[in-house]
Amino acid sequence: MTRVVVIRRHGSIVSVECKGHSGYAKEGADIVCAGLSSIVQTAALGLRKVAGANNIAYSTDSNSGYLKIVVRELSDAHMRHDCDVILETMLLGVQDYAEGLPKFVRLEVKEDVY
Repeated sequence: MTRVVVIRRHGSIVSVECKGHSGYAKEGADIVCAGLSSIVQTAALGLRKVAGANNIAYSTDSNSGYLKIVVRELSDAHMRHDCDVILETMLLGVQDYAEGLPKFVRLEVKEDVY
């Protein structure tokens, strides 16, 4: 199962972490892992290339099925808005997977009180 943890701070998504392979099919043929990974990786590309947020930490490990995006503080309100739109759209895609495939994807959305 892939566990996706989304952290919000003051209403904005600041972190997305995916852990584990879904187990839907064997490695190389797992369309759930591939689809979920595409949603999250496209969001990371959008943060950098569309929103221009260069202070994004991004790490992956395909062997363990790990992927993490961390959005550091954004002082520019326009950039924050663009990042919010991209990440909220990503969240909709992940929620759709979690609702449709609950045996393979678990989603947790938490509020960071930092």
